[in-house]
Amino acid sequence: MTPELTEAIKISLLVLLIVAAVAASVMKKLVPALIVFTSFSLIMALVWILLESPDLAITEAAVGAGVSGVLFYMALRRMGQMKKSFIEKDGADGSEKGENDENDRPDENGEDGEHDEDQR
Repeated sequence: MTPELTEAIKISLLVLLIVAAVAASVMKKLVPALIVFTSFSLIMALVWILLESPDLAITEAAVGAGVSGVLFYMALRRMGQMKKSFIEKDGADGSEKGENDENDRPDENGEDGEHDEDQR
């Protein structure tokens, strides 16, 4: 690879790092922010490879993107943020999709209503 091409790749990766860092910081929804955070770690692993430090690249990919991403995902799932992060606004009244859905209401037994009708 020519030195000019290597420098262009390094500069473009650094720009992507800055964009990913800012995007992960300002995102309102947590799941897309987690995806951007994970991509930041993968881009950083590529930067470590270009800086000829493969041991740091492997560590960044494994810990930064792998373990941290999975732990954050599990924490969001336990907190119930997964559904909230993907719910879209439905109409002009600002109600959320599925807000008035019949299956979301508890039935007479206090169940969440998400089971099949023939089980009742």
